[in-house]
Amino acid sequence: MIPSLKQLKYLCAVAEHKHFSKAAEACHVTQSTLSAAVQELESQLGVVIFERSKKNVLITPLGEKLLHQARIILGDVEDFVSLAKSHDELLSGEIRLGVIPTIAPFLLPHLLKDLRKRYQKLKLFLKEDLSAQLVQQLQQGDLDLIILAFPYALPEMNTLSLFKDEFLLCLPPGHQLEKSRVVKQQQLKGEKLLLLEEGHCLRDHALEACKLESADTDLVYQGTSLHTLVQMVANGLGVTLLPAMSIEADVLGETDLMLKHFNNENVSREIGMAWRKSDPRREDYRLLGEFIIEHAHGPKPVPRSNAV
Repeated sequence: MIPSLKQLKYLCAVAEHKHFSKAAEACHVTQSTLSAAVQELESQLGVVIFERSKKNVLITPLGEKLLHQARIILGDVEDFVSLAKSHDELLSGEIRLGVIPTIAPFLLPHLLKDLRKRYQKLKLFLKEDLSAQLVQQLQQGDLDLIILAFPYALPEMNTLSLFKDEFLLCLPPGHQLEKSRVVKQQQLKGEKLLLLEEGHCLRDHALEACKLESADTDLVYQGTSLHTLVQMVANGLGVTLLPAMSIEADVLGETDLMLKHFNNENVSREIGMAWRKSDPRREDYRLLGEFIIEHAHGPKPVPRSNAV
């Protein structure tokens, strides 16, 4: 018997949440319904996909391989539906867009207002999540398109670079670097550097952009958002790296923190889009990318006078 799409969706949900009750809630079904469907799938295939215990749910090595294939199948089904819709005019209908948290609140508010004016038939559904979760949801067809920071492993995906987003050093008043017009990456060695917690790719991109190894600085992974990092710097707990788009969107608020440009223009991250190679709506996504480039222009540069 051939597995149903519903069974494959339940399989992906359990693998994502590692919990049958939470997976059932995410799929809007009862736990008994979901558990029965997964057990039936295992029985049909004659394999064990999940190791179950009272405390947690683990996926078996074979289950990992089946999970990978299930995501591909679900993605292909979504592309099948998209193909039927692709005859409509460009950038009309529904697009499910995922965006990482270090981009979404700083890029989207202004952008969506202009987008609605130009493409009134477009219905954009937004999902904010970490890169790993967005890529999984894109693979299995829960999302059509994602915006994230490169580099990032994106197998079987088409990508489009949008713009560079400069990193600036954020300092508390009285810091030893406050009189420097610009700073060099090596001046961060030994500093207490505040970065986002595990799972946020901004941390790795910032370290890579500054050519720093973990041993070069006193790394503190405590921030859950860029706004949290700003408040930590304001309380004298260290320094941080902020992307220019967040500064342009006033992430500093009423604080009296200082910003410093780096002397190297390559201290930045690359913002881009990704979608499945099999998705037939590639022209829609390229058009949306062009719109973002046109209206975002990459974030406006932070004036040099603010960095002195």
